[in-house]
Amino acid sequence: MPPPHYSAMKSTPPRSPEQLPDVQPSSRNRDPDGGAESPFPEPVALPINGVLDLHTIGPRDTQVVVEEYLRECYRQNIGEIRVIHGKGIGAQREMVRKLLARLDFVDSFGDAPMEAGGWGATLVTLKCS
Repeated sequence: MPPPHYSAMKSTPPRSPEQLPDVQPSSRNRDPDGGAESPFPEPVALPINGVLDLHTIGPRDTQVVVEEYLRECYRQNIGEIRVIHGKGIGAQREMVRKLLARLDFVDSFGDAPMEAGGWGATLVTLKCS
C-alpha cells in the first residue's frame, strides 16, 4: 500500500496534440548556437572576487565560465579561488577538476574545508604570475 501522500495525488489523462494550447515563439534572445533562450539581453558580468558560484551558470556554459574566471583571477593576481559546484551527483565537480588539471597556471586544487563548502566546493591555488 503506497504512503498516504501518494494516494492524495490526482492523475490527469494525457492530452493529444490538438488539445495543447498554441505556443508562439518568444522574442527573447537565443544563444548563438540556437539553443535555449537567454532571459538576459546582454552577457552577465561576474564579480572577480575569488569566489565563483556555479549554481547560477547553465551546464552548457560552466566549463567556459570557469576557465575564463580563473584566467581573469590569474591576470588580477588573485591566487586563491573557491569554486562552488554543489554536492549533487558530482558531475560539475568532476568537470571542474578535469579542467583544473589541464590548466598550466593552476598550482593545486582540492576539497574546501567543511566551513567553506566541503566537497561541494573546490579550492584552487594559482601559480604566481
